[in-house]
Amino acid sequence: MTSEKINYTVVKKWPTQEIVDLYSSAGWWKESSAARDAIPQIITGSFCFMVATIYDSQKHCEHAIGMGRTLSDGVSDAYIQDLVVLKEYRKFGIGKILTEKLTNYCQERGIVWIGLIAEPNTSSFYEKIGYKVIPQFIPMRFPTRELP
Repeated sequence: MTSEKINYTVVKKWPTQEIVDLYSSAGWWKESSAARDAIPQIITGSFCFMVATIYDSQKHCEHAIGMGRTLSDGVSDAYIQDLVVLKEYRKFGIGKILTEKLTNYCQERGIVWIGLIAEPNTSSFYEKIGYKVIPQFIPMRFPTRELP
């Protein structure tokens, strides 16, 4: 990676297409107008929505290369969700820094239980940051509809 400066910023809005690009790069995006319309609500409804950005000299603006968010009641529990970094920026520690910053954001606000669901074969990534597998617990989902 070049000497580009990466910024990590908590946001309440961000260009929808850049968020779609991030979800797509992780294979989590199913295109629909309803899914696109939900992006601003996903951002504002998160306890913390953070983007990792670099300056795009052609567009003269910051461009999102990674993101992560937390869901929380703001008091006791929080869950890190949707952590993704564009493929060309992976392996430079951006995901680690995003996870640490999201964790710190919660801890600074007094949240004592912070969890996440790791994708298959990624638990060692989170364990290096300090997260622990919860033995004998299984993540579950009630499948009421297709995910966006």
